[in-house]
Amino acid sequence: MSVAGNSRLGRGLASLMGDMHNEPEATAPIPGKEEQRILPIEAIKPSTLNPRRDFNDEELQELADSIREKGVVQPLVVRPLNGTGPGYEIVAGERRWRAAQVAQEHTVPVIIKHYSDAEALEVAIIENIQRTDLNPIEEATGYMELIERFSYKQEELARKIGKSRSHLANMLRLLKLPSDVQALIRDGKLSIGHARPLIGQEDASELAQMIVERGLTVREVEALIQKRENPDPDDDVRQISQADANILKIQGELSEILGMKVALKQGAGESGELTIKYKTLEQFEDIYHRLTNSQYR
Repeated sequence: MSVAGNSRLGRGLASLMGDMHNEPEATAPIPGKEEQRILPIEAIKPSTLNPRRDFNDEELQELADSIREKGVVQPLVVRPLNGTGPGYEIVAGERRWRAAQVAQEHTVPVIIKHYSDAEALEVAIIENIQRTDLNPIEEATGYMELIERFSYKQEELARKIGKSRSHLANMLRLLKLPSDVQALIRDGKLSIGHARPLIGQEDASELAQMIVERGLTVREVEALIQKRENPDPDDDVRQISQADANILKIQGELSEILGMKVALKQGAGESGELTIKYKTLEQFEDIYHRLTNSQYR
C-alpha cells in the first residue's frame, strides 16, 4: 500500500505537517481523514523506524524553552501501536516529543494516522529530508531500510521521496564506507564531497583521518585520489605526505584562478615544473595576455 498512490509522497507533506517548526504560522488545515487529539506524553512512544538517531541537546533545550512559552504548536503525527501494546507510536515529531518532556509538559497535540510500516518510514524520511534534519548517513540508512525491508526498487523510491535516482544511488554508496568514516560524516567532520572519493579505497579510514587533520578541501581530496589512481610514471614518490597535500592545494588554487588545469611537479632541490593546460585558442590567448601584461607592469 502506498501512502500517495503513484504520486510522489512528498507532494502535500508540507500541508500535512506544516514546516515542522514550533511556530504558530506553521499550523495549516490538514487534508484527508485523521483524528486530532491531545494525548498524555506517556501514551506516546518513539518509533524504531525513525531514521533520525542523533538529537542535539542544545537544540532540544532551545525548543523546550519555546514550548514552555508557547506550548507545542505543531501537532505530532502518530499511529496506533497495533497489537504491540496500548498507546501510539511517533511517525513525525520525535524531536518535539523529547523537547516537550524537557519542558515538563504533560500532554501534546497529535494527529492520528493509520500508516503501515512502509508508509510510516516513508513519511519519517521525507519529513526529515524536507527539514534537512537527517545527517547523510541517517538518510542513506533510511533509504536502505526501505529497499531491504519493503522491497522498493531505486527508481520507485526515488519517485516517492522526490529525489533523483543518482542522488539516491550516491547516498546509498556512502554505506560502503568503513564505520569509522561513516561516524565522521555523521558528526559533520567529513562532508559528502570529501567522502565520495574515498569509496572503494582500501585505506579509506586513514585517508579520512588525514583529510580531517589537515583540513583538505574537496578539490584537494579529489586531486589526491586522482594522483593515487593515475600516478606520474616519472615521479618516484608514491607516499602521501604533507608536501603532496601542499602541492595539491596550490594546484587547486591556481586552477581556480586561471580557469585552466594546472600541474605542479617538484624536481631536484628547489627546481620544478609548472604546466598550464588549455583547451581552446581563447584560453591560450587569455593566459598569453596575462603573462605578458604582468611582465610589463
